[in-house]
Amino acid sequence: MPPARPGPNLSRIATSLGVSVATVSNALSGKGRVSEQLAERIREHAAEMGYVPSQAARALRTGRSGVIGLVLPDIANPLFPKLAQAIEFAATSAGYGVLIADSRGNITAQTEAINRLVERGVEGLVIVPRRATRISAASCPVAVIDTASTPGNTVAADHWQGGRDIADHLAELGHKRILVIGNNPESNVQNDRVGGIRSGLRPDMQSSTLWVERLERENGMGCTLGLAEKVREGYTAFAALSDLQALRALTELQRDGIVVPDMASVTGFDDLIFSPVITPSLTTVAMDMATIADVAISSLLKTIQANGSREGVLVSADTDRVPMQLIVRQSSGPVDPTNRDPTNSDPSKLDLASQTENS
Repeated sequence: MPPARPGPNLSRIATSLGVSVATVSNALSGKGRVSEQLAERIREHAAEMGYVPSQAARALRTGRSGVIGLVLPDIANPLFPKLAQAIEFAATSAGYGVLIADSRGNITAQTEAINRLVERGVEGLVIVPRRATRISAASCPVAVIDTASTPGNTVAADHWQGGRDIADHLAELGHKRILVIGNNPESNVQNDRVGGIRSGLRPDMQSSTLWVERLERENGMGCTLGLAEKVREGYTAFAALSDLQALRALTELQRDGIVVPDMASVTGFDDLIFSPVITPSLTTVAMDMATIADVAISSLLKTIQANGSREGVLVSADTDRVPMQLIVRQSSGPVDPTNRDPTNSDPSKLDLASQTENS
């Protein structure tokens, strides 16, 4: 099988038109002294020949690669492909390509990913940092997407407001005792969500927080969360800090004969792809990924244009948080007093092994 014929280069276009390579280069880049009539003729001829400009050559001429880097903490988490898609769309709309790296939740891998992308000539970086880590500026502008309480954060969902919306929703349904279910207490995002929920509690409401990672260190990965016992103690709502934890809670409750939402309500965060289609469909709080991506990319490119791509700086935006949207579905409902056991509602009976924290 004969080798594929390479696409036309500037020399072939110049030879076929009887002009210099410099003239072709100037016409295609819009620079130099080339008459509009000749420039149009060169562009049309180049298009007919199937000429595609070399990004590498353009980068050598201009010092601009036209590429930004995106570092995510865990591509396996269904939340982050949604964000990657939004970032890619915003960058493409601005004429930039995107290189993606996965830090796999490891601070060393995160640093290596940043360095690797910088070595490949990205003009700037968008980073969703590993939980509870600070991002120092690389040798190019960096936009951080995490939460407003993260030092150097550029823009993020308003996780605190999302937590308040969950608390308001559960209060309107008559819930008095709420168990918040999080994965890790070192996560800035999850702590802001917890803070928002607590700030939205009415005076007659109380909450405790179960950190799954702590529980699993004691009892093993995938251990039972003990939620049916919590229902017997008087908890009527389980406010998970992610849809993944909400799905785990929902599965365990249903397995143990707790009907959702008749006997207990479950809520989540992030509106992942499965949230509308599970049974019952999940009440959750959604991030406006498109707006977050647009703010991050536009702020990053503005900084690149102002400071150049080789200067390290943490990017700031006109707004650092984007409102979240409460989506009410079937997994949350009003409290049914007949399903409560008042003899077990004493807060002092909390299971200490579950690593809960009273608010």
